[in-house]
Amino acid sequence: MALKEFKMPEIAESVHEGEIGKILVKEGDYVKREQPLIEVLTDKVNTELPSPYEGYVIKILVKEGDVVSVGTPLIIIGDSLDEKIEDKIENVKKEIIQERITIDDKGEIKVERPLAAPAVRKLARELGLDLSLIKGTGPRGRITKEDVLNYVNRIKEEVKIERKETLEEVIPIKGIRRKIAEHLRLSKDRAVHTLHVDEIDMTEIVKLRERLKKFADEQNVKLTYLPFIMKAVATALKKHPYFNAIVDDEKGEIILKKYYNIGVAVDTPDGLIVPVIKDVDKKSIIQIAKELEDISNRAREGKLNLEELQDGTFSITNVGSIGGVFAFPVIDYPRVAILGTHKIKKAPVVNDKDEIVIRYMMFVSLSFDHRVVDGAEAARFTRTLSRILENPDIFILEVI
Repeated sequence: MALKEFKMPEIAESVHEGEIGKILVKEGDYVKREQPLIEVLTDKVNTELPSPYEGYVIKILVKEGDVVSVGTPLIIIGDSLDEKIEDKIENVKKEIIQERITIDDKGEIKVERPLAAPAVRKLARELGLDLSLIKGTGPRGRITKEDVLNYVNRIKEEVKIERKETLEEVIPIKGIRRKIAEHLRLSKDRAVHTLHVDEIDMTEIVKLRERLKKFADEQNVKLTYLPFIMKAVATALKKHPYFNAIVDDEKGEIILKKYYNIGVAVDTPDGLIVPVIKDVDKKSIIQIAKELEDISNRAREGKLNLEELQDGTFSITNVGSIGGVFAFPVIDYPRVAILGTHKIKKAPVVNDKDEIVIRYMMFVSLSFDHRVVDGAEAARFTRTLSRILENPDIFILEVI
């Protein structure tokens, strides 16, 4: 039988390991070339690995949740599958009770009857026990009455533990959740997280969106408030470049980015994913809305590729649709800052004429790395963002 090893491939240049997600085949299956074998998680993206060979799955060498490096054997594939020995074992098991089955080097089946006195065998039958599962402590491994009773007591203790565990659910940290945990831990360990909260009058944006909704509907685009905020953020970043940067701790450098790629946190069944919209400053509101809807849907479906998660320069997490007053977002390290946007709601506001008027207000939470920028600059950044959103006529000057 010709056996071939299917090894963990190099999925991308910077990816050196991956976590085994779903195993899409089982031992004994016949697979064709390019048939998906295993789902691997790398950098928060699920990738299906196709088979380079045609044949039978002889042995699966990994299990779900394993983290493997490039070049690690995953599956053995062969030209044929000999199931005769397995069939013989199953047939013998159906006919024999309380006996140990082994196979010698020639493939011959041996049946060993556990050593025990007739009284011990009778006790085991009355208790419904399989003597082959009990280790004997008597001469030549003979099973004694005490061995049987000790086994019963051990089973009772295990049952007590199992009953307790039914009231608790143990969930392994794996998959995307493990990647998120590792990344957030790194961010907290390295960046000096600091929070600045501001309030923005979104009344004019609410009016502008309402006017543009019909136009967007005609182009089959779902127009939310987020594209307006993203566009405003890109403009503000040009005036405050240290927020559009990353930190290289190994080299001790701050790298200011001259392009504006905004990462947007998307709540998915597997955890928070941050796909990136590239060159936001060069795109219209409608273009941003269309791309945002597409990339968010594919993030929830697990269909993003690695490129769509890379090269972000600033992040936004929009929790307004869920609720809450404001939050303290965790920076998407090595980026310098992340903006939390919150619910837009009506509120009484005193205007310049000391009149109480109803306006649409929104809190924003700016988390930033205090090693790179100071609190005063954070306040200036949110004030710039506020001026843009409170006077959105600037959007009219661009292609909408």
